[in-house]
Amino acid sequence: MMLKIKNNQRSSKSRYQVWSKSSLILITSIALAFFFFLPGMIDQHMNNVHTTRPEQLDKATKKLHEQLLIADLHADTLLWNRDPSRRGPYGHVDLPRMLEANMGVQVFSTVTKTPRGLNFEQNEETTDNITPLVIAQRWPLRTWSNLTERALYQAQRLQRLATNSQGRFVVLQSKSDLVTFKKRKDIGTKITAGLLAIEGMHALEGISENLDRLHEAGFRMMGLTHFFDNAVGGSAHGVAKGGLTEFGRNMVAQMERLRIIIDLAHASPQLITDVLKIAKRPVVVSHTGVKGTCPRTRNLSDSQLQSIAKNGGLVGISFFEEATCGDDITSIVRAIQYTAGLIGIRHVALGSDFDGAVTTPFDITGLPSLTGALMNYGFSSADIKAIMGGNVIDLLTNALPEKP
Repeated sequence: MMLKIKNNQRSSKSRYQVWSKSSLILITSIALAFFFFLPGMIDQHMNNVHTTRPEQLDKATKKLHEQLLIADLHADTLLWNRDPSRRGPYGHVDLPRMLEANMGVQVFSTVTKTPRGLNFEQNEETTDNITPLVIAQRWPLRTWSNLTERALYQAQRLQRLATNSQGRFVVLQSKSDLVTFKKRKDIGTKITAGLLAIEGMHALEGISENLDRLHEAGFRMMGLTHFFDNAVGGSAHGVAKGGLTEFGRNMVAQMERLRIIIDLAHASPQLITDVLKIAKRPVVVSHTGVKGTCPRTRNLSDSQLQSIAKNGGLVGISFFEEATCGDDITSIVRAIQYTAGLIGIRHVALGSDFDGAVTTPFDITGLPSLTGALMNYGFSSADIKAIMGGNVIDLLTNALPEKP
């Protein structure tokens, strides 16, 4: 009987050991999938394109596109762990594709927090999708619980791209940087540039001194809100959707002192009104649609467009369906045409939202097709040069500090 009990005990122990080893293998496999495969799968799924076949362009379109100094006001590429120095098999932007597309200046925005169940109507600020992504992508420990550190880490990634690019990519922080970059482009140097931005000033963690830290790290454009209300003011997708807070007023004043461009993308209607009342410098709405062609929550009304134009600001037209009510180039051009007709060509820009967890008609290499579409719609060469980048370059020339 004792022998039987001992045998049962050994059998149970053996089964426990087998179960433990199996469990450990399972847990290890899940952990490895989480850290090494899941982020890439999410990136590939969320940053897609409707077509991967490049359009055949005529000689006139190619010639005009090669003459453009293109600028785009918004891409979220730095959120994802793709190596931006290499051509990726998915996503929208990397250095080889920027050079192929003849990109001049790409604004790279840093995302630090988004709510679970994200939607365009109403979001609370109590949850965060970005934390598990940060952990899964093996970002430094300091970024796991601090939004400012997340922004600073993404800034480091962009600076690293410049350092390792063999002179093909530069980060613009000042007017002198921009002048040098343009001179190199003018003599035919194969080069492109980036500008650092922030998507939502919750990245300050409510600490005003963090504005100086981010400025010192090279940030030259800042969106006040993203998908939820924060200490600065209300989001178009928040709960209260309020206006500018006292803290926000102070931050706007400090941004203008530091010559940081104010971005009103995702801002509530009241926040837009409040900022435009006190802004002394031109603002941008880096990535948006317009209600005149797509009456969605996130898009700008005619009166908002007119107020931004009166401020001397720029409106960046986005490329994805929620902004344009279409999944093709025609819907983008229609929004550009409407905006230009209402407030003038010089207030219109590109605001693709590449790599912003959206599906677009094309990746960055499709920009020549947009040039062709604008030509087909009857825009003049001068108008196309302004829309495709000239207006942004003019704004940066006047807005950036003289020196870093």
